[in-house]
Amino acid sequence: MPRYKLTIEYAGTRYSGWQKQKNARTVQGELERAIGELTHDQTFECMGSGRTDAGVHALRQVAHLDVRNPLPAESLRRGLNDALPADIHVLAVDSVPHRFHARHGAVARSYIYQISRRRSAFAKPFVWWVKEALDLERMKDAAARLSGMHDFQSFSDDDPDEKSTEVLVEEVTIGEDGDLILVRVGGSHFIWKMVRRMVGVLVEVGKGQLDPGEVWTVDAARLTAPASGLFLERVFYDGDQRHWPLQPAMPVRPARG
Repeated sequence: MPRYKLTIEYAGTRYSGWQKQKNARTVQGELERAIGELTHDQTFECMGSGRTDAGVHALRQVAHLDVRNPLPAESLRRGLNDALPADIHVLAVDSVPHRFHARHGAVARSYIYQISRRRSAFAKPFVWWVKEALDLERMKDAAARLSGMHDFQSFSDDDPDEKSTEVLVEEVTIGEDGDLILVRVGGSHFIWKMVRRMVGVLVEVGKGQLDPGEVWTVDAARLTAPASGLFLERVFYDGDQRHWPLQPAMPVRPARG
């Protein structure tokens, strides 16, 4: 079977996450439906780099696809997009060797979280509107304390007896773009709800409700940020570029009169 690498963007608002489920609409489910329609074959295998939760978006999710009969990569991309709903789009299809594995071959991932300083009529599904003023310098101080190798058990619902909760966080960067505050978190991998809880803690620090030095002692579960503002930004493989400017996924700017 030939293998293809798929790079996919999607708005997760209408979906119960990436992973295919029997009784829920998911991104993987829609993608596999489109693959079946295009190839007229159900013997394919499609595997993503990892899960995203309900309501979470992706700028560059990665999956690999094995199909029985080869297709030109561009024909596969166009055919899938014709069969997919408008909020899922295949950006690129590349032929890859069988040693490429979307999940096991990933060496790092990055997420962007978008916080809006203003109410938005259009971008609500893509931001978290925080009404209170946020002190970015305090948030950056707290972000530095979350970087490095740590046990993030308090930031996740994962059971540490079943899965390691130790994660190497390589980057927690905070920037601004107009009315947006952008938080980029990059690391080896991420456990369930970890990034949203990191953002929730950073916002609490920015409000002045929490000291930067208290990020490891607070009950992070009660501060979980909404899924709406979270985007899977990139999935990295050996040789991929790892540095570029922090940019918004969905700008929230006032219209010019």
